[in-house]
This record gives sequence, structure tokens and C-alpha cells, in this order.
Amino acid sequence: MIGVAVLGTGAIAADHVAALTRVGGVAVTHVAGTDLARARKIAALAPGCRATTEISDALADPAVTGVIVCGRTGDHPARSLAAIAAGKHVVIEKPPARSLADFEAVVAAARRAGVRVMVGQTTRFQPAVRTLAAAARAGQVGSPRVLHLAWYVGHVWPGGWNSWQLDPAASGGHLVHNGMHPLDLAIALVGDRPVRVFTRGWCTHAPDLPTPDSFHVTVRFAGGAVALAELSYGLRRPGAMLRRMTLAGDSGTLAHDTAADATLGGTPVTVPPASIADALHHQAVHTADVFAGRAEPLISLDDSRAALATALAAQRSLDTGAPIEVTLDA
Repeated sequence: MIGVAVLGTGAIAADHVAALTRVGGVAVTHVAGTDLARARKIAALAPGCRATTEISDALADPAVTGVIVCGRTGDHPARSLAAIAAGKHVVIEKPPARSLADFEAVVAAARRAGVRVMVGQTTRFQPAVRTLAAAARAGQVGSPRVLHLAWYVGHVWPGGWNSWQLDPAASGGHLVHNGMHPLDLAIALVGDRPVRVFTRGWCTHAPDLPTPDSFHVTVRFAGGAVALAELSYGLRRPGAMLRRMTLAGDSGTLAHDTAADATLGGTPVTVPPASIADALHHQAVHTADVFAGRAEPLISLDDSRAALATALAAQRSLDTGAPIEVTLDA
């Protein structure tokens, strides 16, 4: 039995626990965080799971094989380092840190300890993304030249985020906190190193928020390919999702549109279409395989470093109004 401790008591921690309970051979042993009442509520989702405010107790338990690190972004590095020091494998919710230096410290500690670490870029586990990425790796587009990504979700509305998520000093900024998903997707599909990014942002749907809800992000890659990402987190219904992807190369094109498998009425559907549904469950299955030593992490630490560096540069570009070079050095 693979024992998993979940560190954090927010909504995503509850989602992880629910997903892990559907994986055979996995037991969620602990939910640990600063709010005991919330920890108890989430722990109740998994039979036999214990709630605690003492993270060290969960990490000291020999029944725990791996740890899911959730909670505030600023807490991710310290929690990850504590889990690594205890000899546990780790999956870290994105973003893994607010700086490359903090992330590099986690990576270095994991390599010294010989434990596996993966950043939980859940989008990678969506069926459509896995199919598209496999086709790109198989050479169906040849050398990728242009990626166009239109990404609309219902998420950022007043009352939908907590104060720390809206505070750039706490979250790293919107393009770091949530932008890592589409930027990691772009890096995975293009398969190259990002070198330059330019961002523009607007408060189009939620003008009272202290952060833009919609963005245009242009990423230039080392080999000359360009990713054009149109991102909006302002669809009115929480959970709504529409996404279009087109990857064009020198010998072919791949594309996917969630509207092709969604029933649209007057507003976008709130239930994820089949092509992107159940990604967290697929990630939980893979997490169990990684923790058990049956698989290497699908998402490499190099890819996660590149996604975090690009997200940090995109946020700087938004703040300054200028193109920013992407540096992969801490």
C-alpha cells in the first residue's frame, strides 16, 4: 500500500484527496495544514485518514511514501524541503515556488536525497493534451513553428479567490499562479527552450479585481518557433472551460477544440468536456506509479524550471510593459 500525505487544507487539497481515493493500492494517511477544522473536513473524504496541524507528524510516519504539497505558494519550498528531508517523494502544486532560486533549492535537495519530485501540471494529464503531445513527439508536424493557444476558463471573479491569491507578493502574480498551466503546455507541445516573452493584460470581465483577468502572451523559443497564447480567466461561470489549440510545423498541423465535444447553449458548459475531463485522477494514478517506483515523472524538472521561468518573465513583462528575456538560471 502506498501511503500519501496531503499538506494543505484548501480546495485543491480536497481535490487531490478525492482523486487519490479512486486509485487502487493508495491510502491517503494524513491531511495536514494550519486549519484543523478544514483538515478534518478534507480527511473525512478518505477512509482512515488523519487530520493534523503538525506537518512533522505526517512526515515522520513510515507509512507515508509520498507527499502532495498544496497550500500557499510561499509555503511550497519549505514544505517540499521538509518532505524530502524525511525521505518522501513529492508532488508540488504549481507554482512550485515564487522564485527560481527557491525551486532550485528543492531540486538540488531531491537529487541529493535520491527522491522523486514532480510539479503537478494537471493540464498535461488531460486526454487531448496527452494525445496532441504524443503526436508532436512522433514528428507529425515536423519541426514546430507556431502554436496558437486560446484558453478561456471561469475562475477569476470577485469572491472566487482568497486575498493571498490576489496579492502578487504572496502568489507571485496571476501569470505565475495560474499562467504556469498554459505556459507549461506551450513548452511541452513546442518541445524547445523559451527565450523571450511579451505580455499584455486587461481587466475585461472583472474590472474590480486588483489583477487583469485576460492576457495576450507571446513566447519566442530558441529554435525560432513562436507561441501565441490568448488567456482569459473571466468566463462568468466557475468551472466553465473553452480551449483551442493549433500547432503548425514545417510538415504538418495538429489541432484540438473543446467545443467539438461540448454541448454549447447560451453560455459555456460548466462540466469539462470529455477531452479534458478527469485530469487530476489521471495525475493521481501517475503519482502512485512515481511514488512506487514504477514510473519516472511525466513532467521533467527541466520543463517545470522552464515553465516557472517563463511565468516569472511573463509577469515582469506585464508589470513593465516590455519584452523580457527568459533566464533559466536561478
